[in-house]
Amino acid sequence: MAMAVEGGRTLSEIYQNAKKVLLIARDGVERLERLESSTSNGRLDFPELSFKVKKDISQIQSLCAEMDRLWRPIAAKPQRDLWKRKVELVAEEAESLKQSLDRYFSRNQRRMREAQERAELLGRANGESAHVLRIFDEEAQAMQSVQNSKRMLQESLSTGTAILSKYSEQRERLKNAQRKALDVLNTVGLSNSVLRLIERRNRVDRWIKYMGMLITLAVLYFLVTWNR
Repeated sequence: MAMAVEGGRTLSEIYQNAKKVLLIARDGVERLERLESSTSNGRLDFPELSFKVKKDISQIQSLCAEMDRLWRPIAAKPQRDLWKRKVELVAEEAESLKQSLDRYFSRNQRRMREAQERAELLGRANGESAHVLRIFDEEAQAMQSVQNSKRMLQESLSTGTAILSKYSEQRERLKNAQRKALDVLNTVGLSNSVLRLIERRNRVDRWIKYMGMLITLAVLYFLVTWNR
């Protein structure tokens, strides 16, 4: 005959309660395993369900401890042996569920660790890609700067060539004008002093022309050196 415990519950009632919680815990473990194997679900953990299963298993183990205290005082050996075996079966199944839950937690921790490592690797890869892109961008900017400098240099050289060409044209015109003036002066018979004055003025004009050319070349050299 089953003995009563505190609260008025008998060994049979505790056993039935343990079997009921055992079914709920087994269903919870199976649900966790189904969710774990579902690749369409993006979650790595199901803390509400796993916590409830763990709580149910702890409750079963507590009930087994209570039943273990109750079957021992039973006087009839056959009945005592029967309850001992029943309690052992419940305890063994509870232990099996606990091991399944522990394996689930271990697999889940491993997946979370692997996911964290992948995230770190991806973060480093993105950082390295950003660094490479930044290098390419800097090189592109440097090449663009070189192209701009080259274009400015070509424009400066073109401008200098045009200036020198104009000076050459002006020099030819001055020579023609000088020859015509000398012809006219020789024709009218001006004095040698006037001719020397004109020649002196021509020499001054030539120096002015050469100075202008030197200044232009100096400006071009400064532009080339500055662009480098």
